[in-house]
Amino acid sequence: MALLVGLGNVGAEYEGTRHNIGFDIVDRLAHKLGSTFQPGEGSFVVAEVRYKGQNLFLIKPTNYMNNSGSSVTKAMAQFNQKPDQSLIIYDDLHLALGDIKLRPKGSDGGHNGIADVHEKIGSQAIPRLRIGIGNDFPRGRQVEFVLSPFRTEELETVNHIIDEAVQTSLDFVGLGLSRAMNIHN
Repeated sequence: MALLVGLGNVGAEYEGTRHNIGFDIVDRLAHKLGSTFQPGEGSFVVAEVRYKGQNLFLIKPTNYMNNSGSSVTKAMAQFNQKPDQSLIIYDDLHLALGDIKLRPKGSDGGHNGIADVHEKIGSQAIPRLRIGIGNDFPRGRQVEFVLSPFRTEELETVNHIIDEAVQTSLDFVGLGLSRAMNIHN
C-alpha cells in the first residue's frame, strides 16, 4: 500500500496556480487510474486505486496549504500508513520550472506546507516529490508568485512535468524509492 499526497489550496481561486501543482498531479493520477475523489475521514478527499497489485490512496487536503500536516496525519492513520510508505508531492520555487526531485527526506526549504507536515508527523523522514515552479518574481513578491497561474508560454512545460511526476509517483510505488530516484532524478 502507498499514500500519495498532493499539496495545494482548496477553492476555485487557487485552481491552476503554481502552489496547486501537487493537486494537479494527484488529479491526473486519479484520472489515469480510473478513480475519482471522495470525502475522507478527516480534512481530505481520497481516491482509492490499484496499481500493480497494490492499493494506492491519493489524497488532497481540504484545508489550506499551511495546515497540510493535520490532513496528512489523519490520512496516514485512516489507511494505516507510515511515513516511508507515503509520498508528498508539492511545488518548489527553488527548482527551475520543469525540474523534479524525488527525495527520501529533507528540510522544508521554507515551504510552509511541508513544514507543517514535518511538525505534525514529528519527522523530516518522509519521501517527497518536489516539482519545480521557477522563481521568476521580484523581491518580496514570493506569495503573489506561488499563488499566480502559470503563464501561457509555460503551459506546455507544466503539462509535461505533470506527466513526468505521475510516472515518477507510479515508479515510487511499483519500483521503490531508490530505483525511482535513479530513473527520474
